[in-house]
Amino acid sequence: MTYIEAIIQGLIQGLTEFLPVSSSGHLSLAQHFFGISGEEAFLTSIALHIGTLVAVCVAFRTKLTALIKEAVAMVKDIFTGKFKWSEMNGNRRMIVMIIISILPLFVFYIFKDWFSSVSSDKDIVIEGICFLYTSALLTLSDRISKIGKGKSSGETTVKDALTIGTFQGIALLPGVSRSGSTISAALISGLKREDAVEYSFILGIPVILAGALSEALDISSQTAANIEILPLIVGMIVAAVSGYFAIKLINWLMSSDRFGIFAVYTFILGIVVTGIGIYEHISGHIISLG
Repeated sequence: MTYIEAIIQGLIQGLTEFLPVSSSGHLSLAQHFFGISGEEAFLTSIALHIGTLVAVCVAFRTKLTALIKEAVAMVKDIFTGKFKWSEMNGNRRMIVMIIISILPLFVFYIFKDWFSSVSSDKDIVIEGICFLYTSALLTLSDRISKIGKGKSSGETTVKDALTIGTFQGIALLPGVSRSGSTISAALISGLKREDAVEYSFILGIPVILAGALSEALDISSQTAANIEILPLIVGMIVAAVSGYFAIKLINWLMSSDRFGIFAVYTFILGIVVTGIGIYEHISGHIISLG
């Protein structure tokens, strides 16, 4: 992998991890056209996800600090018998609901190998179809969010958390946006726009970390030894910087009621990618820039 390819993939990962357009789908497309597949694609994905993990931790450092302090206090209350479900404050409830939102992923983890094979293969038709699904989901949630005032992330219910977690599980498919799915599910569940974004991105921290660790276990030592480290580091830094600005952008777009633009983008992209994928099947020729 060249430095240019690493920078391009870093930009793609950083921007699309938080914009509701699917980082896995865009990264899969980039690797498809660069001719990167298999374990090399997995290792690159791990490095870039670590970059975006840094971005979200920096962007939400104030909220994360408050949640960590509340988590420590909650653990203390649990062990001293003072914890009461009915008396949880907003931050404590958010912590509990994020944990509940993670639970559905254990069910989807059963099909981990299948999701991984879809993400790293050379067929992009599924990515195209998933982009179209993302477009439909974004359109639906954008319309629903305009009805009523909405609730805060601290008012999230168990039902809301499980709904968000289930949609997050579906987002393991390349072309289905994790942030788009969780933001949309939160909006459908009645959360305010800014709270839906906050809940989605903070929920992404343990999920991104767990995903990176899980993929790392599948990488052979031989593959890791044969891949140049410096391009990966460059890609990771680019992903972190671009990811930070992507978070700022999505907050602005949500507050200015421009969320629907992503539905249009993913719809057009879905049509184009599906068309290219079908052409590659018919012609037997894979389009590659590498």
